[in-house]
Amino acid sequence: MDALGILQVSALAELYGLVIQAHEQAHIGLRVELLEMPMTRTAPDSTEAARIMPAQGVECIIALGGDGTNQAVAKGCGNSLLLPISTGTNNVFPTMVEGTLAGLAAAAVALEVEDIHKAIQPTYCLEILKDGQLIDITLVDVVVYDEVFVASRAIWDANKILSVILAQVKTNTLGASGIANCLPESHPAEKDGIWTEVGGEGQVALAPISPGMIVPIPIRSVSWLAVGESVPVRHAPVVLALDGEREVPIHPGSSIEVCLSSNGPRVIQVETAFDIARKQGLFMQGERR
Repeated sequence: MDALGILQVSALAELYGLVIQAHEQAHIGLRVELLEMPMTRTAPDSTEAARIMPAQGVECIIALGGDGTNQAVAKGCGNSLLLPISTGTNNVFPTMVEGTLAGLAAAAVALEVEDIHKAIQPTYCLEILKDGQLIDITLVDVVVYDEVFVASRAIWDANKILSVILAQVKTNTLGASGIANCLPESHPAEKDGIWTEVGGEGQVALAPISPGMIVPIPIRSVSWLAVGESVPVRHAPVVLALDGEREVPIHPGSSIEVCLSSNGPRVIQVETAFDIARKQGLFMQGERR
């Protein structure tokens, strides 16, 4: 980013000081400003940082982490541009990309290179509604989990999965989203989300739940979802796992539904951004347009 003339980067003062270490070891002129905000050392720090950055003139938010980290950032970033780099446990939403190339793509966005808007992709999300009111969002999946307590958060027992709602089906993914990836159903037009109910005596899918773990999952029913369609949560008490972690306890008497929404973050496609910047001469000294 420094090589392309970016003057300043804002960063969350995360626990390990990774941004500061990278800056000091690079010996460059670009300034790094740590956000002044109360720190809890929990996921809401990422949400709050994503809220603050656009007000400070940040053009592009780079998130390093997995699905859970990006979910936290997406809650705060609103309409800001997000560049998600895969460094986490579950990595369905972010992509694996070399850091230098990601930095160049982010710089091209910040410099508003001509046609760079073509590298920006809107995404879907799942909105969790309680009595019609939005209480949370998730970027990849919502799992209805047969458990009373949030406890350790991570999903360990596939036998307790009651249903899985996905914002969209992506191949070659692990976790609860891996269940839908194994299904032979054809993708209907205008419908990107999928709702899979688990259990019963029907077909059994061999699903990659985690690295090295292939679990037989009985499939009760499969329904495709269009934007705006909702899935009711009929079970209680249960816990809703959002992007791989148990987050929302559901008690009897609650009216809960999960809606497929087009209000996901706007994501920068690194390869496309880099190609546009190349064609515009951004990497040629004296030829930038």
